[in-house]
Amino acid sequence: MTRTLTAFAGDLWIATGDEEEVRATLHAMGTEAQSLLLFDDSTGRQVDIDLRGPVPQLPRGRGRPRLGVQAREVTLLPRHWDWLATQPGGASVTLRRLVEAARKDAGAKPSPRAAMDAAYHFLTVMAGDRAGYEEAIRALYAKDRAGFESASADWPRAIRDHGAALAEAAFG
Repeated sequence: MTRTLTAFAGDLWIATGDEEEVRATLHAMGTEAQSLLLFDDSTGRQVDIDLRGPVPQLPRGRGRPRLGVQAREVTLLPRHWDWLATQPGGASVTLRRLVEAARKDAGAKPSPRAAMDAAYHFLTVMAGDRAGYEEAIRALYAKDRAGFESASADWPRAIRDHGAALAEAAFG
């Protein structure tokens, strides 16, 4: 799953896309890294990326690749364990498949709370010192679209529009 990034230079929107698309756009524009702010659209948090180019892939060593698997305890009812025992690949494989399917389903429709938090994180950085910020955040968490739009009306268009786009699932 690739993350979507949005780049701003001051109050101006520069690019939105996956990491490679944003990097290519910034290189084509010759934008200096010191004036950029990049945000992960799923969380609204500011992120840093290496603008020098793609990270080279190291050759793989021999043997089984590390999957980053963590062993933890799972508590299930006996009927759940019985069902898992009948699944091809065993309990671990089946649980991983179920979790991945649930993540994909949840990723398709953002939760209102996640949208509020993403908009909050973005707006805190980009509009935290602007007039109407506190009113806009109160309206955001009250799911008051009209109040949010009214409080953010005097902000630069790129900041206002991107904050509203991040918050859309909260209002919808």
